[in-house]
Amino acid sequence: MSKQRRTFSPEFKQQAACLVLDQGYSHVEASRSIGVGESLMRRWVQQLQLERQGVTPQGKAITPDQQRIQELEARIERLEREKSILKKA
Repeated sequence: MSKQRRTFSPEFKQQAACLVLDQGYSHVEASRSIGVGESLMRRWVQQLQLERQGVTPQGKAITPDQQRIQELEARIERLEREKSILKKA
């Protein structure tokens, strides 16, 4: 039987990473307390650190500000594609 993959909301990821960054938990303690793998916790913490520095991630953003930036960048890209199509017509 195959194991079903769990999904986590951006809010959950942010709160989990805040355990390490803001509340002083170790990666091991935080990952055990919320029931995720240590490597996953390390990725979330690293991603949150980068987002707090203003770096937009390649994947799905955790913080609301970075999520909004990604939405706006996708919209700009779509509008530029539409504009180039209209110029060709």
